[in-house]
Amino acid sequence: MKQYNVTGMSCAACSARVEKAVGKVPGVTSCSVSLLTNSMGVEGDVPPEQIIAAVEQAGYGASEKGAGEKKQSGADASALEDKETPVLKRRLIASVGFLLVLMYFSMGHMMWGWPLPAWFNDNHIAMGLVQLLLAGIVMVINQKFFISGFKSLWHRSPNMDTLVAMGSMASFLWSVYVLFAMTRAQVDGNMEAVMDYMMDFYFESAAMILTLITVGKMLEARSKGKTTDALKGLMNLAPKTAVLVKGEKEVTVPIEQVEKGDIFVVRPGESIPVDGKILEGHSAVNEAALTGESIPVDKEEGDLVSAATINQSGFIRCEATRVGEDTTLSQIIQMVTDAAATKAPIAKIADKVSGVFVPVVILIAVVTTIVWLLAGQTFGYALARGISVLVISCPCALGLATPVAIMVGNGMGAKNGILFKTAVSLEEAGRVQIVALDKTGTITSGEPRVTDLICEPGYEENTLLELAGALEKKSEHPLAKAVLLEIEQRKIATKEVEDFQALAGNGLTGTLEGHRLLGGSMKYISSQVAVGENVKNQAQALAKQGKTPLLFAKDDVLIGMIAVADVIKEDSPKAVQELQNMGIRVVMLTGDNEQTAKAIGAQAGVDQVIAGVLPDGKEAVIRKLKEYGKVAMVGDGINDAPALTRADIGIAIGAGADVAIDAADVVLMKSRLSDVPAAVRLSRATLRNIHENLFWAFFYNIIGIPLAAGVWIPIFGWTLNPMFGALAMSLSSFCVVSNALRLNLFKVKDSHRDHKIKNEVILPQWEASKGEKNMTKTMTIKGMMCGHCEARVKKTLEELEHVTEAQVSHEKGTAVVSMETEVADEVLKKAVEDQGYQVENIQ
Repeated sequence: MKQYNVTGMSCAACSARVEKAVGKVPGVTSCSVSLLTNSMGVEGDVPPEQIIAAVEQAGYGASEKGAGEKKQSGADASALEDKETPVLKRRLIASVGFLLVLMYFSMGHMMWGWPLPAWFNDNHIAMGLVQLLLAGIVMVINQKFFISGFKSLWHRSPNMDTLVAMGSMASFLWSVYVLFAMTRAQVDGNMEAVMDYMMDFYFESAAMILTLITVGKMLEARSKGKTTDALKGLMNLAPKTAVLVKGEKEVTVPIEQVEKGDIFVVRPGESIPVDGKILEGHSAVNEAALTGESIPVDKEEGDLVSAATINQSGFIRCEATRVGEDTTLSQIIQMVTDAAATKAPIAKIADKVSGVFVPVVILIAVVTTIVWLLAGQTFGYALARGISVLVISCPCALGLATPVAIMVGNGMGAKNGILFKTAVSLEEAGRVQIVALDKTGTITSGEPRVTDLICEPGYEENTLLELAGALEKKSEHPLAKAVLLEIEQRKIATKEVEDFQALAGNGLTGTLEGHRLLGGSMKYISSQVAVGENVKNQAQALAKQGKTPLLFAKDDVLIGMIAVADVIKEDSPKAVQELQNMGIRVVMLTGDNEQTAKAIGAQAGVDQVIAGVLPDGKEAVIRKLKEYGKVAMVGDGINDAPALTRADIGIAIGAGADVAIDAADVVLMKSRLSDVPAAVRLSRATLRNIHENLFWAFFYNIIGIPLAAGVWIPIFGWTLNPMFGALAMSLSSFCVVSNALRLNLFKVKDSHRDHKIKNEVILPQWEASKGEKNMTKTMTIKGMMCGHCEARVKKTLEELEHVTEAQVSHEKGTAVVSMETEVADEVLKKAVEDQGYQVENIQ
């Protein structure tokens, strides 16, 4: 999407006109214009010159964002600086000064008898001339309304400025006519007519309309400036300099000069300049700027750090890995900016109305004037009704109703580590009925952890871990890392074993201080030492819970059992419960075997578990679920990308693969499942705010226009002075923007006020598609000792071309391979043996 700046827009009719003009350019596939940020996003292979020409032909100005500017790291907050409010403030002060003098002459003297210099006694024409001059000065001060209004009228695309300009100009021209008629009456000596004409002046209305609209514009501009506070805050976080290591020296350079591969240092209290990898040192880094998480994260050698995060303790030396626009901060800023440039589906309602709003209002004003003239009223009275219609009508409120709420909602999301890539995703996230969750890395931590320690009589947990660690620290098996991590957390010292051997498909063996140590699966250990029925039952129970039991023995005597599993994250059950409380069905998808999947699903509390699903199978499941309701897919891996793309809303866990993040519509920077209900909650609050804004905008115009036209005068006697109409118009947009700013007070984590939407979706009894099984081969494999080995072989085989499914059992030592067409035995054998296992035969 190419971004453009658009100038000259004053209301929703303007943005609709620009959008329509650019949309007609051949090659443009979509165009979205934001009145809030005066920006435009265009998709399609079209030269910028053609886009700019189309905007200019519509009567507005345009320029390509970033054209002629030096690319910098991050973004410049000055680009979002409120430049409009100071200008409007100066205009308002000058207008009020002259308006007060004008009001003294018109209303103060005429209505309340306030004194004037003796020279004005009975000199009504002089008082009229003073009013003409003062009103003319106010009109010159606010000439922007007339230039913009009549220019857009010339291009047959009238806007809000057209309504204001026509109302003010009509008041002024009528008053000039009355002034000339007064001179004729005075020459004729008809002083009674002179006094009557004096009451028909509308000079104060001409000036007051402009002044009051300027008040509203200034309040609106100030409020609009606050809607981008979150984005400006992100931009201000971008560091301006970095300390690079050049030979033996440290050199401070502007951030723009940092290149990938440069070595930089960061001292305690300093901001990390670019994304990098720690080469030396360790520290606690505050990542609240990016993730919203206030608790510092411990970092050591090999860990990654991000730009704009704060080094709180130690001195670190890092290598730059991503600089400029590639840093995490810059990408977050770009996501928020892009979202502001896109348009939510609900905005189309206001756009359709805005496209015809101003011409219809002008027509209503003309008809109103004619009707009152036909009803026998004076031209001045009829004109006042027509002017009231012009100045009370407000297309701005319609145009701002959606984008201000989207901008504030997006900013709130960014503050809390929830990034919506588009306005569409922010709106649609709150409408999901089914959430499909990937298991590994989403519901679970993605890494095996020790869950249970069961010791035989005479042994303690630390002793069991010490002996197990002596064996496992020489093993490369994934489960060994879980045991070693538990040992590290407990700060247990381990000794070196001798004669270490990894027995493929069985376990580990070694000698420690003359004692023989054994470790491995139930099958292997029970063949070497006596294992009681109680231990076997416990191991079986652990396996049913999705855990892998590892048994350890010393000198042919069992000393205990360690259960290892990919444990669920602490917040997963609560997150699932919150989604269900919102009326959302929760489904878990996984490639794991059904037993493990159901155990994890039960712990998380999901509504349905779909196990044994291949990567392309996940996409098929999502396609099927979409037949039952709006679906959100939450995942973190490369194999989740197809499903994320297929879903109505793709939600990527931020710590996941770049491919998954790129494929998603929403990115959760904290990598917490609890942010999924938070995203839904924020989306619903934003959508509710948009509905309130649209209601206010439509309600205001539906009530205000008939009142201004004088519909209720014959019934209730209600009438509306043009000046009060202008005041109402000036406040309408301000009210809409102020209502949107209330979203800044919304607590995305507070589930107490969740509104449960009734969900009548009945989930299908799903059996993942496995493809057509034309033939099978059974492989006998030696070396598999646990569920992880099983999953590894399964994944390897199923990645082969033409293989549709592999049913692997580490207990039986077999793999039943289903194929669309025959795959050579050599190919199957090589794939498995490359993973470190031994294929004995294939049948």
